[in-house]
Amino acid sequence: QVEVVESGGGLVQAGGSLRLSCAASGRSFFRSPMGWFRQRPGEEREFVGSISRNAGSTYYGDSVKGRFTISRDNAKNTGYLQMNSLKPEDTAVYYCAASRETINFSYAPVRQYDYAYWGQGTQVTVSS
Repeated sequence: QVEVVESGGGLVQAGGSLRLSCAASGRSFFRSPMGWFRQRPGEEREFVGSISRNAGSTYYGDSVKGRFTISRDNAKNTGYLQMNSLKPEDTAVYYCAASRETINFSYAPVRQYDYAYWGQGTQVTVSS
């Protein structure tokens, strides 16, 4: 069982940066891939990025490639999403998710259905 809590959201001007954190509890976090998703009002949840259990593999959604970076510190049971060059269209609620344990060091799922544990979300608002 893993519980995750996001933090770091807020209001930022276009072109600015934010770093989101995802604090996880549970002994199995270091064995679990982690992902970030976002949801704008009236839209479906969108894949932002994912990272394998040992950070050997990372994947990004097309809309954030080159601007966002996902990372993790297993010693701290924490994941991060560094967001640079933010745009107004990045405004959304951002969710952190953890998948179930895996022995596959390169597994970093991109579908929300592959994640079992979700945080409550943190709002990111980018003003123009």
